[in-house]
Amino acid sequence: MEKNSNNVITELDTHKAAQALIAEVEKVVIGKHNEVVLLVTAMLSGSHVLIEDVPGTGKTTLAAALARAAGLHFNRAQFTPDVMASDITGFNVYNRQKEEFEFREGLVMTNILLADEINRASPKTQSALLEAMEESKVTVDGNTMAVPDPFMVIATQNPTGYVGTYPLPEAQLDRFAIRLSMGYPTEDEEVNILSGRRGVNPLEKITAVTDVQTIRDIRASVQQVVFEEEICRYIVKLIHATRKSPKLSLGASPRASLILMRLSQAYAFLRGRDYVIPEDIAFIFAPGLAHRVVLSQEARLNRETIPAILSEILRNTEAPYKTKR
Repeated sequence: MEKNSNNVITELDTHKAAQALIAEVEKVVIGKHNEVVLLVTAMLSGSHVLIEDVPGTGKTTLAAALARAAGLHFNRAQFTPDVMASDITGFNVYNRQKEEFEFREGLVMTNILLADEINRASPKTQSALLEAMEESKVTVDGNTMAVPDPFMVIATQNPTGYVGTYPLPEAQLDRFAIRLSMGYPTEDEEVNILSGRRGVNPLEKITAVTDVQTIRDIRASVQQVVFEEEICRYIVKLIHATRKSPKLSLGASPRASLILMRLSQAYAFLRGRDYVIPEDIAFIFAPGLAHRVVLSQEARLNRETIPAILSEILRNTEAPYKTKR
């Protein structure tokens, strides 16, 4: 990233770096612009993402491409039933030569952790991620250690294979800012995917356009995006509408309000603005809330869907368009 004569990163520089990051990931992830933007939005807001889709739709490729393009350290954990919590957090081992215990880092000691098929690991192993996701630290044998900054968990799960799985409870789902679904590509997009894989692995073509410090600078710029009281009240109205809806047995928590604020700041930044507008919230509303609410029994019987209910809430909630600029 370029710096001015005083060696100071400007907001324009950080915006260009964020756009370059999206463009670099899209060299590999074909036809999924919104999904890439949402993933980058979550990373720039300091949040975590759950990607839920059938095998072979590019979940792992998306995570690996983001890490490579961002220039960040990347770990991948295949969450099988035999994976233990200590594999994730780390553990102490006794060194006979030094006659002392030494700490061996776990998989969370990275910038981006891909928790592949997280619902196949035991609940104890799943919960080992919670402290790192929520507080950016891990505790091993009473000793607390900070995880690297930046730190992001990208978890995947298959929504169709339930044999031998441990579904994530609502409390753990709530730790993820966004839930994505990749979906199948179109015919033309799939042709492009095949064409791009006739030679080398397309991931090898990705170059790092940012680094650890650049991502920190971008996040600092995101935190400066103006979030006015009218927009704050708008988010609260939307969240309260999920709690009042007869079609939902469980509405969104206060954590959802905070996540929507952070995500909307990051998305506004990606759109080249230093203030949040209702359209920013509309873009991240369903991906940020669909996994936090639960259908009522009546809604299930009527075959209602959560995305449709959230869209209805969004339409019926008055937006504060007269905000100051």
